[in-house]
Amino acid sequence: MSGSDARKWWALVAIAASVLVVGLDLTVLSLALPVLSAQLHASTTDLQWFSAAYSLVLAAALLPAGLLGDRIGRRKLLLIALVLFGAASAACAFSTSSAELIAARAVLGLGAAAIFPMSIAVIPVMFTDEERPRAIAVVMGATFIAFPVGPLLGGWLLDNFWWGSVFLINVPVVVLALVAVALLMPESHGARSTSIDIPGIALSSLGLASLTYGLIKAGQDGWGDATAVATMLAGAVVLAGFVVWERWITGRRQPLVQLELFRSAGFTWGTALTTFVSFAMFGILFAIPQYFQEVLGFDSFGSGLRMLSLIVGMVVGMLTGTRLQTARSKDGQPAKAAPLGARPLVSVGFAIMAAALAAGAATKVTSGTGFAVAWLIVAGLGLGLAMPAAMNVALGALSAERSGSGSALITALRQVGATIGVAVLGTVLLSGYRSQLSLGHLPAAAASAVRSSVAGGVAVAHATHSAGLLVMVRTAYVHGQDIMLVVCAVIALASAVLALIFLPRRAAAAAAAASDTPAAPALPAAPAPPAAPAAPAAPGDGTAADSAPAAGRHRARFGAESGS
Repeated sequence: MSGSDARKWWALVAIAASVLVVGLDLTVLSLALPVLSAQLHASTTDLQWFSAAYSLVLAAALLPAGLLGDRIGRRKLLLIALVLFGAASAACAFSTSSAELIAARAVLGLGAAAIFPMSIAVIPVMFTDEERPRAIAVVMGATFIAFPVGPLLGGWLLDNFWWGSVFLINVPVVVLALVAVALLMPESHGARSTSIDIPGIALSSLGLASLTYGLIKAGQDGWGDATAVATMLAGAVVLAGFVVWERWITGRRQPLVQLELFRSAGFTWGTALTTFVSFAMFGILFAIPQYFQEVLGFDSFGSGLRMLSLIVGMVVGMLTGTRLQTARSKDGQPAKAAPLGARPLVSVGFAIMAAALAAGAATKVTSGTGFAVAWLIVAGLGLGLAMPAAMNVALGALSAERSGSGSALITALRQVGATIGVAVLGTVLLSGYRSQLSLGHLPAAAASAVRSSVAGGVAVAHATHSAGLLVMVRTAYVHGQDIMLVVCAVIALASAVLALIFLPRRAAAAAAAASDTPAAPALPAAPAPPAAPAAPAAPGDGTAADSAPAAGRHRARFGAESGS
């Protein structure tokens, strides 16, 4: 491996660390809520806003952040976002009131809104088509590893240190990521248009924030809640207006998003399938930790330890999928086509996920840990095969010119899919849980606590020393979880069929269909001759400007820059 190759892979490790720290922050907050309630005298509404403030700002800022990265430089924006995220983490740790923590969480969401899309946007720029599957696997792996590691780390910190440590732990990781990104990651940006789509930014931010808030509200208070329904409808209407505006402005000046990307089957179905994965997997990540803790009786640390089985399967799937998508040369001969294309790989991955989720839906209250661990490993295997391959097809349709805004669009759709998944699948689980409860013998307050959640039910059962109620609550939760897993299995199976029908055979085919301009071949790392027929960089600009939509040209400049 040449020096420039090693440099860009180390840069990717720094980017993955950035994504990991954002994911950890999402998971440790739920563990800290009981402590925050006591230490900051936070009300139930305050506790909800600790999470909602982050989610709403994240949703509102995603698309503008993608455009900003294309304009000012992706490395520059990533560095700014990391500084913002680190400072906000410290502010969270030393907050003395609920209002301070809510404000700091909002700033955290702003930093995450840039970190997520920029971590994906640099992949088409820095890596060749052959390297891209491995790069995607690294970033996607960091995203999902955070979910079981968060409870492990957060539980240990809360047991041994003060509550602010769960936020302060972000700071040293951010500092390391800052140094690595600054030293190793090359700058890249798109054409610096003089126009800014202000109406598009306003419409997208308002629409995504409103839709996200409505979904969060529906998940908390039910789908019949008037505020939830009104905000969801308002968000949908505003987003429809955003699409109409973007269609009108295209061709007149630079739009916020390139709607013509959806003409590419690779981008459309690659993005749709990764969104479906987010929908199903975030439901699992919401429900299964509760199963381990409230039904099987493990603490947060024990639950996180068992959730690592999902990651074990995912890593195996990612390694296998990456190998199957990578073209390899032999004895100095030109590299042949990859052994397997995206279509069969994604379809098989989703089918494996569907089978594993269907097996998980057979869980009984008497089922042991081994059964849960086994089907989680298989589900992780399917996830590892399907997710990076589908993402690779979607990214293959992006030009280096607009990789920031294109990646932000993918991230925004995945974020909405995850939010819908938690809300819808949470409702399915809760409805199934409540349908199995018979609480006529309990006082009204106790019955309400049991109906609210499995944790409330287990707490009431322990407080009343009622073994019968404990069995009823646990059996009811498993029933609801099984119904939810059936829904997830159906989504995964439908995704396998859709991938088989609509997904291009290979990511390269999607990329070729998405652009009329062929990508220039990547050049040796150093010395690298000027890439032709590349447009010149802006006067006085030391960065590698993406003045033409060929990702291959930009990768050539990366080699020259890192080799100097």
